[in-house]
Amino acid sequence: MFKYHLLARACACRAVAVSGAALVMLLGLAAAPASAASPAHAPGDVDAARLQAADSEPNNWFTGGRDKNGTYYSPLADIDAKNINKLGFAWQYDLGMPMRGQEATPIVIDGVMYTSGTWGYVYAVDAATGKELWRYDPKPDYFRGRHPCCDLVNRGVAVWKGKVYVASIDGRLHALNAVTGKKIWDADTITDHKLPYSSTGAPQIAGAVVVIGNSGADMGHTAVRGYVAAYDLETGAFKWRFYTVPPAVGQPYENPELAQADKTWDSHRKPEYNGGGTAWDGFAYDPDLNLVYFGTANAAPYDLRQLGPARLDSLFTASIIALDATTGRMAWHYQTTPRDSWDYDSVQKLILADMPSDDKTRPVIMQATKNGFFYVLDRKTGELLSAKNYAFVNWASHVDMKTGRPVLTKNADWYSSPKNVYPSWSGAHTWNPMSYSAQTHLVYIPVIDLSAIWVDMLHNGGTVKYLDGFFTVNGIYPDDTYDADAIRRLYGPLPDLQSLKSTRKVKLVRELLRAWDPVAQKIVWEHETSSGIRGYDGGVMSTAGNLVFQGRGSGELWVYAADTGKVLKVIKTGSHIMAAPMTYAIGGEQFVAVQAGYGGTAITVGPIPPSSAALKYQNVNRIMAFKLGGGAVPTPAPRVEAPFEKPPTQSADQAQIAAGEIKFIEECSRCHTFGPSSTPDLRKLNAGLHAAFKDIVLKGVLAPAGMERFDDILSDQDVDNIHAYLIDQSWAAYRQQEKAAGHP
Repeated sequence: MFKYHLLARACACRAVAVSGAALVMLLGLAAAPASAASPAHAPGDVDAARLQAADSEPNNWFTGGRDKNGTYYSPLADIDAKNINKLGFAWQYDLGMPMRGQEATPIVIDGVMYTSGTWGYVYAVDAATGKELWRYDPKPDYFRGRHPCCDLVNRGVAVWKGKVYVASIDGRLHALNAVTGKKIWDADTITDHKLPYSSTGAPQIAGAVVVIGNSGADMGHTAVRGYVAAYDLETGAFKWRFYTVPPAVGQPYENPELAQADKTWDSHRKPEYNGGGTAWDGFAYDPDLNLVYFGTANAAPYDLRQLGPARLDSLFTASIIALDATTGRMAWHYQTTPRDSWDYDSVQKLILADMPSDDKTRPVIMQATKNGFFYVLDRKTGELLSAKNYAFVNWASHVDMKTGRPVLTKNADWYSSPKNVYPSWSGAHTWNPMSYSAQTHLVYIPVIDLSAIWVDMLHNGGTVKYLDGFFTVNGIYPDDTYDADAIRRLYGPLPDLQSLKSTRKVKLVRELLRAWDPVAQKIVWEHETSSGIRGYDGGVMSTAGNLVFQGRGSGELWVYAADTGKVLKVIKTGSHIMAAPMTYAIGGEQFVAVQAGYGGTAITVGPIPPSSAALKYQNVNRIMAFKLGGGAVPTPAPRVEAPFEKPPTQSADQAQIAAGEIKFIEECSRCHTFGPSSTPDLRKLNAGLHAAFKDIVLKGVLAPAGMERFDDILSDQDVDNIHAYLIDQSWAAYRQQEKAAGHP
């Protein structure tokens, strides 16, 4: 029996008045006052000229990363180190959605804030007061809500020439009227609805088209085949599609670059493996080069030995790719992690910059990738300019600058024996945005210092066997409560983590905000943030006020001096913050705003950690805005955990319970954990839910709340077995509760 849920990866709104070593950086921009005003524009009126001159309109935040370079840096400087202590609550807006993860950074254009939430809902609010102007319901196919690996999140909208663009969870791309929120057109971006495709990323405007990717590379043998697609901005007409991995053996190539990719995949692979390599976030666009950039995710399956004996690179997974935005043809690619065997996606946010090198200015693109290395590439040619680890890494010693390939260590080979690998599959940096300051020339990275124990579950001889289902990850997260003896009984021989901990002299789980010099390739300063959140401290924003803002899972907004890292201000909010803050100005007054809500991948790896605000307070999904002279932030109501009710009588035998546990891990554990979470703890079902269990799972009677039907992949017997397993676990928890209360 799998007794460790850490295996889960294996298996009406209201407003309240009161967001390379030779390289040398260019000089920073002058700080701009908040009083800088835009000329009169129609709502959502952004075009290429206006975006190019974004720094002359610092009152606006035009894109997810503010400017065309995606820097998450603002020239506003009215809020600075001298007056930051006066920053306080201005207004809040309740998104009115289920209490799930919020990962979008709002956009503000001429006093109107646009953002997205769960399912792909879109909101427009008055950025001065938080008053709702309109909201858009994408009317998603609730059945598709079961496909995202990591919650019903959405990472933002794009606004262009009076339209707001968003991708809904079911893979539809929507264009809305920026004035009214009415739909102008929508397009189905999914090529095969039999596969678990979903869309959680923000669209990218690229010339005359809007580009979107998708998710679904983490779903075992049913994992999808990655691609990006482009649609006409005005009509939604399909323009082109670029597949990131080759088709099944013997099938024609949809784009000619796939002939090159096919040589790097085992020729004996079975057709049911679609390859993965999805592009689920982190797009960028250079209008001068007319190139759209994106990173790709892991190959599928994770354990590439299942494709055959050849050990090849599996292009174009774990890569950064540049495409011609007009034709969709590839200009260049760079693979950060050839033959990725550790879930090291390269889908993190990409930042563009111009840097002088060899007596000329060089356009570059930067990424702090999951694998722990910070890459600087020539964004015209893809030439690797620098690659240095910004976090503790033990799977590779360095990146060979001649070949561009990582040099693997013996610790990378978890096939031969279990290995404790840094960074974990969460990555040293994941989707949470980093920021590049034009003032300090530093990049501020939310860093996760955490390992994963990788075990060959196909051959290790332990109790836990390989399951072909969600994630199919072969291992567990260790932490500071790691019980090596107990886990060895399940997994067989494991690394001595205490020895590693002693050598490193740090906790096994750390999160940090690091200021990284991309020229000198070194850490300038760092500040340890939470411990135990595992990647769910927030994204980062920097400003010309010499400030860096980051929200934390602990429910606080932290403000640092951008040059030194000195802590200047901490605002308690009571909400778990994962998204990046942003800033804007209205009528000469500067605001800071951030979207808050716990969820995302966190719900797949265990209960809410003790340090998270979501364990103390209700997980209200909201936008919070701050200004100088503001007050204390209203905290949500306390979270109250219901006790375990006496479960129904168990009528199943141990074989059914064991089978139910396997199915639970395969199909349920990516959303449901045992313990407090943003989704229900299924050990706490009441009598009515127990009675309706089969209708809930097979018929989807609770689909609007996020619990979709599973009648296409689960039989009546499967559901009975899952129910039996949950009753078994409910009784165990109930007895423990009664014993603790002194009841016989």
